[in-house]
Amino acid sequence: MENGIVFSIEEFATFDGPGIRSTVFLKGCPLRCMWCHNPEGQEFDAQYVRNPNGCLHCGRCLSSGTGELTQESVGACPRGLVRLCGETYTPRALTERLLKNASLLQAAGGGVTFSGGEPLSQPVFLKRCLDLMEGKLHRALQTSGYCEPTLFREILSRLDYVLFDLKLIDEAAHLHYTGVSNRWILENFTLLAKSRIPFVVRVPLIPGVTDTAENLTSIASLLRENGVSYAELLPYNKMAGGKYAMVGRDYTPTFDEHQAPASRPELFAAYGIDIKIL
Repeated sequence: MENGIVFSIEEFATFDGPGIRSTVFLKGCPLRCMWCHNPEGQEFDAQYVRNPNGCLHCGRCLSSGTGELTQESVGACPRGLVRLCGETYTPRALTERLLKNASLLQAAGGGVTFSGGEPLSQPVFLKRCLDLMEGKLHRALQTSGYCEPTLFREILSRLDYVLFDLKLIDEAAHLHYTGVSNRWILENFTLLAKSRIPFVVRVPLIPGVTDTAENLTSIASLLRENGVSYAELLPYNKMAGGKYAMVGRDYTPTFDEHQAPASRPELFAAYGIDIKIL
């Protein structure tokens, strides 16, 4: 569908690409990373969510009899803790909203970044928005790289910058911890590295999962093979599980979330890779 579903727009972001940016978070993701810190971005449809902080447990939000949050729940909650997560936009409506800050973003060396969820999971909407912004705003994509390579080429041709996550190189481990194979991801990374599009690789450091010597060595080797000499490491956010109650889920990672992740800079240095820990 050409219309898209957005679950958040962060204005004046400084972490999602060059300069100051507007970051658009699109709903829906085919991955189920065990450490995901945006569970409200996983489902493709808009959903009602409840902030557990300050909840009276009065049950009024479930008084409709369905046992689920509904539109009635929004007005029924005495503390206003229930809301609809996900707003539908046409490509033109979203573009017009983003262009209102175009002069400010351009002056700050920034632009717009599409994130998620996984923005590649709304390809028609994403392509249309990128086309409408061409020549008007710097366009970036923050992605897991998970989509068919043919689609990735189409999206890549419309971008000015890419933030590309590399999590796990071993396919079995990737499948176990994210729910999907990494074959498309690795193929798309090679496509990106061969393109002329500026990009940065980001590696989430998940204790005992992605931060092992074996995995980080494999990532460093892959980067060198593709002529990449710089990467950014993202230490695990111990607050990652804080949003799960909001969507009615428990956060049950199978790794030790209290263990400090290892950055292992010496492994990257051995492959000529400069790193920055964010």
